[in-house]
Amino acid sequence: MGFDALHHELAAIADLSLLISPADLDRYSRDAYDYSPVLREQLSQCRADLVASAASVQAVQAVAAACHRHGVPLTLRGAGTGNYGQSVPLKGGVVLLMDALREVRSIDPVSGVVTVECGCLMRDLDRALAVHGRQLRLFPSTWRSATIGGFIGGGSGGIGSVRWGFLRDPGHLLGLEVVTMEVSPRLLQLEAAEAEALNHAYGTNGIITALTLSSAARVAWHEVVVDCADWTTAVELAQRCGRAAVELNLCTVLQASIVEHLPSWSGSPRGQHRLLLLVAPDGVSTIERLARSVQAEMHVLGQEDDHQGNGLRELSWNHTTLHLRNHDPNWTYLQMLLPQPELGCMEVLQKRWGDDLVWHLEAVRQQGAFRLAALPLVYWRGAQALQDLIDDCLAQGAFVFNPHVITVEGGGLGVIDGDQVAAKHRHDPDGLLNPGKLGGFPA
Repeated sequence: MGFDALHHELAAIADLSLLISPADLDRYSRDAYDYSPVLREQLSQCRADLVASAASVQAVQAVAAACHRHGVPLTLRGAGTGNYGQSVPLKGGVVLLMDALREVRSIDPVSGVVTVECGCLMRDLDRALAVHGRQLRLFPSTWRSATIGGFIGGGSGGIGSVRWGFLRDPGHLLGLEVVTMEVSPRLLQLEAAEAEALNHAYGTNGIITALTLSSAARVAWHEVVVDCADWTTAVELAQRCGRAAVELNLCTVLQASIVEHLPSWSGSPRGQHRLLLLVAPDGVSTIERLARSVQAEMHVLGQEDDHQGNGLRELSWNHTTLHLRNHDPNWTYLQMLLPQPELGCMEVLQKRWGDDLVWHLEAVRQQGAFRLAALPLVYWRGAQALQDLIDDCLAQGAFVFNPHVITVEGGGLGVIDGDQVAAKHRHDPDGLLNPGKLGGFPA
């Protein structure tokens, strides 16, 4: 690969730091793929030959040019909070850390549209928006440590999806600044239509250096916990809350065996199933009325901003998986949209899989309609048992987004996205951006 020559060139680039210690190479060649025993086995030997940290867009261009010149793979990394091996270098080469590019370039005081560099932490971006009475529409549960570029490149939804849907829905991503992977890397400004092909592409078809995003008017969300003795009641109450004339930013439904292992500050488990809700202030009384109508026990925890990090966000989405794995690392998970009515499908699967399958639901808006997505906890009994469960879910009509596969397509719609592949041909014609990750592009 001519790697020594590449190393020498990179060392001369301004605004670029090189990390070459074995500990750094190991650290920055991993993300949170440990959630998946399948990926843990497949990715554990993947390792960068060199790690670089860029502090300017010009440095990013220089790295892209040097790697292209020497035919060396380049893998992009934000904070490394992804669960699917998005930032793992499948073929070695250079891992480029993007988290030093963190400037909030502009916030429109009227529209709330924000342009921000890719490495800005979502926590810091939300604080900057708060000054203007705005907030981010969508968050992962790792929002404190995740970068905004990593979220767009590797995420799909999260806190706020009950209100705003998914990241690839039109209206969230309004534009991108992108460096190409060519002999002379270009700096492109993509409008929304062109930018969509880089949304959730794991950084394989262009190097995102800045993003233009919509925001929402800031709401002082109130945290509400509702406990139900019966699982059917809990699910039906969540559906009623989602269809009421109430603004929600989170609606999580957890079976009792998950609640038992949540942090003590979230409330006593009481052996009941639990709803976690972020509710607009004027909707709290309506949620209380709905809970009372089914004899559920409701607790209002107060404003979300008052809880200094011990908030309901930290118990939702894949942080739910994290808490159960802290109790027993043999737990893993799946992601799916359940067929409607959801309870019938869950009942069939629960009977077949027993205590190896524990339900965790997240309310989302899918194509404008309220739905219950599922991130069920699955006890690891081996790869074949996991595949059997996936096949069973598919047979029941669920749409599975498999978090145990390497490629972009495998974990998404399961089919090649022609727009993503076409963008890779335009921006990375030699296929050097983490080769092997975008399955539709020939190796």
